[in-house]
Parts: sequence; C-alpha cells; structure tokens
Amino acid sequence: MKEDHLNPKLILSKDDMTQYGYTIIDHIVEHFDNQDSKKPVAIATREEMDNLLTEDIPTDPTDANKVLDFVMKEIIPQSTIVSHPKSFSFVPGPSNYISAMADTIATGFNIFSGGWAASPAAAELEILTMNWLLEIFGFGTKKGGGIFTSGGSMANLTALVTARRIKCGDDFSKSVIYLSDQAHSSNIKAIKVIGFKKSQIRIIPTDLEFKMSLNKLKNAIAKDRLQGLEPFCMIASAGTTNTGTVDPLDEIAKICTNEKLWFHIDGAYGGAAILADNGKELLKGIEKADSLTVDPHKWFFQPYEMGCLLVKDHNWLSGTFSEKPEYLRDVEGNESEINFYDHGIQLTRRFRALKFYMSLKTFGLNSFKKAIQYNIELTEQTENILRKSSKWEVISPATLAVINFRYHPIDKNLSEKEIDIINQKISEKIMNSREALLVTTVLLGQVVLRMCLINPRTTITHITETIEQCELYGDALLSLEQAN
Repeated sequence: MKEDHLNPKLILSKDDMTQYGYTIIDHIVEHFDNQDSKKPVAIATREEMDNLLTEDIPTDPTDANKVLDFVMKEIIPQSTIVSHPKSFSFVPGPSNYISAMADTIATGFNIFSGGWAASPAAAELEILTMNWLLEIFGFGTKKGGGIFTSGGSMANLTALVTARRIKCGDDFSKSVIYLSDQAHSSNIKAIKVIGFKKSQIRIIPTDLEFKMSLNKLKNAIAKDRLQGLEPFCMIASAGTTNTGTVDPLDEIAKICTNEKLWFHIDGAYGGAAILADNGKELLKGIEKADSLTVDPHKWFFQPYEMGCLLVKDHNWLSGTFSEKPEYLRDVEGNESEINFYDHGIQLTRRFRALKFYMSLKTFGLNSFKKAIQYNIELTEQTENILRKSSKWEVISPATLAVINFRYHPIDKNLSEKEIDIINQKISEKIMNSREALLVTTVLLGQVVLRMCLINPRTTITHITETIEQCELYGDALLSLEQAN
C-alpha cells in the first residue's frame, strides 16, 4: 500500500500555514469582539457528546481546514464562555486578547521554561514578573522568590510541601495543620496529597461574617500541644471563593509568630484586590505570610493556566525541590541563573510569564488597578439594588466583588425549606435558559445565589437584566406553589 498521502514530517507549506493561522486568529478576534451577544452557558449530556465526538483513531490524514471547521462548529460552542459578562459563577476567567496572543507565541515557539540554559530570556522574564508581584505584595525582592504554576491548587500544594520540609523535616506523623471551614477545597486536596491523615487536619469554624474565629484557632492549637501533637502550619484565606471574605490576617500572623507556625495565605482569588483603593487595608497583614498563593488567571485577567506562589525566601523553594540528576549536570549554571524546575514540582514548564509580562506592559498596572476598583464598586452597586427590592435578601454583602443573595419576598410567609427550593429552581431555570451562568452555594445552611463580578466588561445592565429574569422565575414558581 502506497503511503504518498502521509505527512511524516508533520509540516504544512508556508502558504498553508499562513492561511490556517489567519483563519484561527479571525475566530479568536470574533470571539473577543462578539462574545457578549452569545449565550454564555453550554449544556450537553454525556450521551450527546458521545454521539457527536466518538470516532475511531484517525489513521489517515484529513484536510486541516476540515478539522478546524469541525472544531469551531461542534467543539468550541459546547464550552461555557467564562469570559462572558454574564458569567457570574465560580470565579470567571475574563482574560484579555494580548495575553491570549502571548500564549500563542509561547506555544508557537514551543519555549521550554524549566531551566536557564534552555531559555535565559524566559527564566529572566519569570524573575522580572515575579519581582513585580513580590513588590506589589510587600514580600521584598532581595530575599523573596516564587514560581508560576498551573493554578492555585498547584501553588498551594507547592507551599505546603515547602512548609512541611522546613517545619517538620522527615517526620510529620504528629504534625497538625489549621484552616477554616471556608478555605478552598484545593488546600484539603493538597494536604491529603502530601501524606497527612484526616486526623492531622483542623477545620476552624468561622464567625457570622465567615471569618476564621481567632479564639477557636487558639483553643485548637493549645489543645493539640497539650496532647503532644505538633502544630506546624496555618492556612488563611484572602478572599474566600464563597463570599470573598478575608480572614483577620494581621491577628493570625501574630498567632503564627507566637506559636512558630508556618503562615500560608491562599489569596488565589482575592489577592489582586491589593491594587484597589482600599486594598491594602482590606488585606492588612498579607505581607506577613511565609508563603502566598495568587492566581493571575483570576483577577489579574490572564488566560488559563496561570497560578503563582510567592515566598519570603527563595532558598526555601530550591532547598525543597532541587534535584541533581546526571542528565542535567551540564545545564545547572551558576546561582544567579535560576532554574525554575528547582523551585517547584514541574520539570517541563510552559512559558507562563510571557502573557503576564506582555499584558502588563501593554495596558499598564494602572489599567489593572482601575479594572479591579470597577469590579468592587460594581458589586457594591449590585448590593444597593438588591437591598432596595422587597423580593431579594442579601445573605453575604459585597466583599471583594462577591455577593450572595436569595429570592425571599418580605410579604410572603415562606419557610426556609420553601425559600431553598425556589432559589435552587431559579438557578436551574436561568442556567437552562443559557442566558447567564448563575449557580447556588450554601451559606449558614441556606441555599443562595452567588455572583462573582471580576469581569471588567460586565456592566450594571448585565446584572439588572439577570436579576429581573431571576425575579420573574421566582414569581412564577411562587405562584405555582401557591396554586397547588
């Protein structure tokens, strides 16, 4: 059988590459330019996706443009648009075009960003942008260090591995770690991954404002010490996912100093708020952490994937993760030439720093500051609208661009169970309409609707349209219930 139709060098002609590339860029530009007019929510069953996408392994070539057409018509539309102005749930990913193109450059040139020898410029750019972040968060650039990761989950994992080595050594059988009931689930996952048992984890209750209870934290530490255990690490939140709440960082820092605990702050969501007008006050004490997680792919408007871990002493990372296999002995360089594979878990690393560098250079830090300030004020404006309505109840007020509320008409004598059911159904109906991504969470045992408003292109009109639509659903559900 002849194989002349095969392409074993995996190449296209210059003209074909140009045409193909322009077509893809046209699709991306159209997405950024027109996404507001599209429905943000994608809904499909496993059966529907199996019917659409299941096929045998393609052993023979297919025309590149036909493959691209299929992807753009059948695959991309089946993904929720997290950068849509009506994407309110989880933590939206607003992104920006410059960073998207920077990722294209990094991928197109296939730059390896693990070690200095492979790409001095990539390593230096990560040092530079890391220093910018160290300066923003008051960590100091002389001793401080950090690493870009795939996201907050990997940043938290990297921090906890480092803390375990420094505070516990090889034996951590009696070590205990503390975090609140509002801490992000990635922290629990990281704790389990690095070998801690459930009995070594202390979940500290939060108060009515969803902040960690300092008294209960102190009591838990004291009790553990009396039982012969070894408290070693405290994880605080700077912007919880549920409510945007910031734990009392300054006070927790004092406890950690007195108790000789490693102080890690998970600021994956809320850390960027330090750029807001009153951000330093809101995040007071963040600079006292031993380690800090920040997610640029959240409120620094970067595309996925881009998390970040900052530490007070860069030697902590290299001391934890550096290995010297024989096959890398010729590329070690000197101490000033940082190999980032020695600062984290990954050896193979993509060039994440490029998108942060290019977008920050293009738009300027002041543009980022203004965008974050706008998000905070927009959420406060949303709270004012909800409080003026007789049909909505604010459960958790506007905090770092997160607000939680529920449909609860004041003139109706509804039970808590009825309110929960109605709000759950409101979310289901708005999602099924595909007009907005708006799901529920549970606060104080109540089912509530949660909005996270970090998209700088979301307007108050997008919000009021969604609230009005939810109100119509709520009214209809209430009428139906009363009729029955």
